[in-house]
Amino acid sequence: MDFSVKKLASDAGVFFSRAVQFTQENLGQAEKTELDAHFENLLARADCTKNWTEKIFRQTEYLLQPNPSARIEEFLYEKLDRKAPSRPTNAELLGHYMLEAAKDFGPGTPYGSTLIKVGECQQRLGGAEREFLQTSAISFLTPLRNFLEGDWRTISKERRLLENRRLDLDACKARLKKAKAAEAKAAAVPDFQETRPRNYVLSASASALWSEEVDKAEHELRVAQTEFDRQAEVTRLLLEGISSTHVNHLRCLHEFVEAQTAYYNQCHRVMMELHKELGRFSSNFGRNPSASADPDASAESPTAALETDVLQIEEVQPPASGTRKAKVLYDYDAADTSEMSLLADELITVYTVPGMDSDWLIGERGNQKGKVPVTYLELLS
Repeated sequence: MDFSVKKLASDAGVFFSRAVQFTQENLGQAEKTELDAHFENLLARADCTKNWTEKIFRQTEYLLQPNPSARIEEFLYEKLDRKAPSRPTNAELLGHYMLEAAKDFGPGTPYGSTLIKVGECQQRLGGAEREFLQTSAISFLTPLRNFLEGDWRTISKERRLLENRRLDLDACKARLKKAKAAEAKAAAVPDFQETRPRNYVLSASASALWSEEVDKAEHELRVAQTEFDRQAEVTRLLLEGISSTHVNHLRCLHEFVEAQTAYYNQCHRVMMELHKELGRFSSNFGRNPSASADPDASAESPTAALETDVLQIEEVQPPASGTRKAKVLYDYDAADTSEMSLLADELITVYTVPGMDSDWLIGERGNQKGKVPVTYLELLS
């Protein structure tokens, strides 16, 4: 019990001494040990790294999970060291609803069949998004979090300890300075106001006491200087490790960009396939309105309509004015002989004819001629 009380009293004394030194420094009444320029640069670089890493980490979290409630839930599961339940992405939910709606509207209807195609596409997009989120969390968010919750906390702890060691050192310097001043004053101006021998004894005793106080202060200063130098070296090594942190974060950033590129490439492929599918479906659906009205005629001559379409396309002549050049944006495979296949980036001549669907144009490339979808073209002036 006595030991605990003594330790508590000692700690209280140290804390009070640091508080006094800190207050006097802020008031300009005490000297402060300054760190060298290289050390100050390391501190500034570390603070800059921490601040920007924290902002990038938070904004990446917002990007990957915009829902604040979901972020809080994931944070709680992480702190409880439990795996968060799997949750469908918004695209997967949309795809599920579209597929369910298609069942009610009828998968054989144009709207129902289109809902199925788009719903399946949305689910593929949702799966790609889920994979991107998982990859980004592992390769990018986790290293940033480890730095903020691990390395930076260690650096902050050692910096606080260094600041305490500096306050102790400066307090020792102040005590030594006061002790030397008092010793010099006692030695230079003894108390001769009274002539009794007792005064000479008191003066000699005071000088000896201040001499002992100076020796004690010098010893405390040497100890404080040693502890400060040791702590400064430990802190310096940790701060210099920020360079390796930058290298690690650079590698993680490359992995994040690669994951993002793969995700958007996959989304682009999925959407282009859907766009092409819907283009064919729309052309087939809008090209043969008479087929659904007169199924018997279509059954009797299955090739008659096709031959008629081919004949019509071959007989179409370009107008005297109104032809334009067009650049092909995407590859397109002709659904039948009335259409013309396209290759991305090629230039073709296009024009329209009276009564033709506005979503299609007549395209010509050399001796080839056929219908081409407008959405796959960039019309040039």
